[in-house]
Amino acid sequence: MSTLVEINFDGIVGPSHNYAGLSLGNLASARHGGNVSYPRAAALQGLGKMRHNLSLGLVQGLLCPLPRPNHGFLGALGITEPVDETERRLRAAAWSASSMWTANAATVSPAPDTADGRCHLTAANLVTMPHRSQEWPDTVCQLRLAFADSAHFAVHDAVPACFGDEGAANHMRMGTSHAASGLEIFVYGKTGGAFPARQHEQASRAVARLHGLDPARCLFVEQSAEAIAAGAFHNDVVAVANERVLFTHEQAFADPEGTYAAIRAVLPEAEIVVVPASSVSLADAIASYLFNAQLLTLPGGEMGLVIPLEAWEHRAVRTWLDGMLASNGPIRRVLPVDVRQSMANGGGPACLRLRVVANPATVDPRFLLSEARADILEKVIAKAWPEQIDPADLGRDSLASSVIAARGALLSALGLEALA
Repeated sequence: MSTLVEINFDGIVGPSHNYAGLSLGNLASARHGGNVSYPRAAALQGLGKMRHNLSLGLVQGLLCPLPRPNHGFLGALGITEPVDETERRLRAAAWSASSMWTANAATVSPAPDTADGRCHLTAANLVTMPHRSQEWPDTVCQLRLAFADSAHFAVHDAVPACFGDEGAANHMRMGTSHAASGLEIFVYGKTGGAFPARQHEQASRAVARLHGLDPARCLFVEQSAEAIAAGAFHNDVVAVANERVLFTHEQAFADPEGTYAAIRAVLPEAEIVVVPASSVSLADAIASYLFNAQLLTLPGGEMGLVIPLEAWEHRAVRTWLDGMLASNGPIRRVLPVDVRQSMANGGGPACLRLRVVANPATVDPRFLLSEARADILEKVIAKAWPEQIDPADLGRDSLASSVIAARGALLSALGLEALA
């Protein structure tokens, strides 16, 4: 395949998937904190979503879980077993499977946008949340393996930790096609009331410079404080873009009309689909994760919206979606998927994937999914992943051994022992 296409790299849900409620501002994570999780079911649900994309005729990639528990993280904090109450959350952080949400792995600028004609990826430092701040060094190792072809890719370390960066979850790209020069939209926060604004404007500007982007084709847009305070901890909880289409909640941006005008000034072909608060409230949008969806260009050229079942089953959201489909707008299909285990921890379909526009032939094939590879993954997960984890079990040697062995079996099955 010689042309550039969009590849969605989904994170395989790791064997330590648990509900420790570590993410301040993530309402679903907080609501389910302390509940029993089901890692095997979670990973199979995620794999089912990947198979669903394959069945649509799309190119599908994968990224592996990071090593957990992270003993280096605990050692750097001087924490050993048994832990006291104040150390319990830090121990839980070392077990976190949050790398499954690969929308936070990096920010990606495709080759048509960059000065040197390569696809650039900058790992996100994720410094706002301790359980995520430990991810980026291992993420960089994996990205440099998957995108090792230096003629086509450049992988950057995270920007300095003084500027919080949460990756592609706060970045959108629009254009006439994936292969054409695009408009890159960086969304940052300033305040969110009781909840932190996770994306710093200077982090976004640093990424744009590192990637060699044309300043005339970059927008830096402030997320609305109202959205952050309501639980939209990332922009992809309230907006998603694909090619010429922006699908957004009315209250996503601090200056919505100014944002739309700036987009149209660069991309006159832009179609902006705004969901009014009178139809779907900000609270309902966040609860259902309507916008934490995959807006995809299907092989036939029409656009489809992959949404969680929770959105499809929500009365107000379903009513709006039915009306949208009847209106013959730019989004022609709505495709519900079951990712309930991920949703319960605060991540929908969009959280689970990192979008990379590239020629698949330039990517390490071990990171590209096929039906045969999906069959292999399914067998490994069904055999090796723990059926359930109670947060009270974190720290137990038997569980640690099981989690480590499960990840090792996955890496071996994929031929990725270098990541062990």
